[in-house]
Amino acid sequence: MPVQRLNHAVLYVRDVERSVTFYREALGFDVVMGMRGAAFLQAPGSSNDHDLGLFEIGANAAPSPAGRTSVGLYHLAWEVDTLDELERVAAKLTELGALVGASDHGTTKALYAKDPDGLEFEVSWLVPASLLTDEVLAARSSIRPLDLTADKERYGAQTRGGVGVSIPA
Repeated sequence: MPVQRLNHAVLYVRDVERSVTFYREALGFDVVMGMRGAAFLQAPGSSNDHDLGLFEIGANAAPSPAGRTSVGLYHLAWEVDTLDELERVAAKLTELGALVGASDHGTTKALYAKDPDGLEFEVSWLVPASLLTDEVLAARSSIRPLDLTADKERYGAQTRGGVGVSIPA
């Protein structure tokens, strides 16, 4: 039986309460369980027991060297349903000072942000299978600046992303 999907991710953070506040404000996650030094959060609309686990290791923890001086995880990616939602998340991440980039990968429209510990994550919208053209597929070979206005005009602000790609048709 092949792997079906990522069920949850776990991060080591300096301050669990600070991280909980951030993920609640930035992405709307809710705490489903907590204990001293740990919290388990669920994304809105998720049926997972939890999507993100946070474990506190203290204020003196060094920044992650992953990608700079060691191998390690680059980022996690969460998917949103619509381009309107991606735009709303972009505004919230900007307000929080967390947005560090936005890219068009052809089939994926992506935002990049960093949490309070500098751990990077992505929030993306995927072009549904029914709208994939040779042109869109070919655009995967380069990275361009994200233009949400143009993408909303092309695909529709409320078009459900990922259908037939990351979620069943």
